[in-house]
Amino acid sequence: MFSKTESFVFLNAFHCPLLNIFFTFYTFLGDGLTFIVVIIVFIFLKKRKKAVTLLLGYLSSGFIAQALKRFFYFPRPKAYFESISFPYQYFLPDVTVHASNSFPSGHTTSAFCLATLLTLIFKKQKICIPCFIAAVLVGYSRIYLAQHFLQDVVLGAFLGVLFGLLSYHCVYKQKMLKAIKKLLKNKKQLPIPLSNS
Repeated sequence: MFSKTESFVFLNAFHCPLLNIFFTFYTFLGDGLTFIVVIIVFIFLKKRKKAVTLLLGYLSSGFIAQALKRFFYFPRPKAYFESISFPYQYFLPDVTVHASNSFPSGHTTSAFCLATLLTLIFKKQKICIPCFIAAVLVGYSRIYLAQHFLQDVVLGAFLGVLFGLLSYHCVYKQKMLKAIKKLLKNKKQLPIPLSNS
């Protein structure tokens, strides 16, 4: 219904100093570091099953997002607008804007994968709603900061939810954690070959 330029400009119709500061820092919630911190917290709390599920989601969703970025190699808003001579005025001076690998948004993928997994792991509505609101805001922050187009964010959200569901299914439904433990146990019990020396 809308071109990437039209949707981008529509979603960036309002900027103010307070939102500039807020989204400049808030966007880091979609950084992989946030995911890793949550995983470490679960490991520290000895919630290994939850930690494994989150780690699987982080690695799988991140790998696919990065692979797609390099496959499509679409320009980011700044490079795209320069190529079509479109005068966009809301680039923030303190934000480093990248030029390529726009599609999909890695931050959005990470945020939605984490939100999906936390929702499935805890199965509580009071966790679900805040998690997805937080993820949506991460996605919007990528548009607000002129790092991504709407299409990048939408695909990132889809990938995050998809790989969150798949990771949860692998560990909780297919008993992947037990299979890994069994494999490691059997490996330890294998006879050690005698040295030829």
